[in-house]
Amino acid sequence: MPVVNARIAAGAVLADPDLVNVYGCAIGAEARIGPFVEIQRGASVGARCRIGANAFLCEGVTLEDDVAIGPGVMFTNDRHPRAVTAAGALMGPDDWTLETTRVGAGAVIGANATILCGLSIGAGARIAPGSVVTRDVPDGASVAGVPATSSLPSSLLNPSEAS
Repeated sequence: MPVVNARIAAGAVLADPDLVNVYGCAIGAEARIGPFVEIQRGASVGARCRIGANAFLCEGVTLEDDVAIGPGVMFTNDRHPRAVTAAGALMGPDDWTLETTRVGAGAVIGANATILCGLSIGAGARIAPGSVVTRDVPDGASVAGVPATSSLPSSLLNPSEAS
């Protein structure tokens, strides 16, 4: 697994450079990247971010500073993925539309969450493990479930704050 053409800022740590696939992206100062992570070209990771093992950040994903990404988190960048065109030819770069995703400063995304493309996750937002995020998440919001919503009891969204 390569590290190719990536801009990696001072103090950033790749847990094991032989066990990541990092290419054409930008990684901010003091970020920590776990093993078996893929960060594709055009993705951007802010300063002091932490990305857990087996996470996938595709082209079009931007993490602002201080974001925590749990193990196995998956981002998408194509709302209608296909292998071939209507004519049956293998799809190429001009045959689909890249949709970007922004994750605001200080947001936390729990393990095995899936983030659909074209969304904005606000600063300080919290996504519970296993959630599927299908809509924008406002600054400071906590969401959970499939699809992710904030209508769950606060004890499930914020277990440390349960009475």
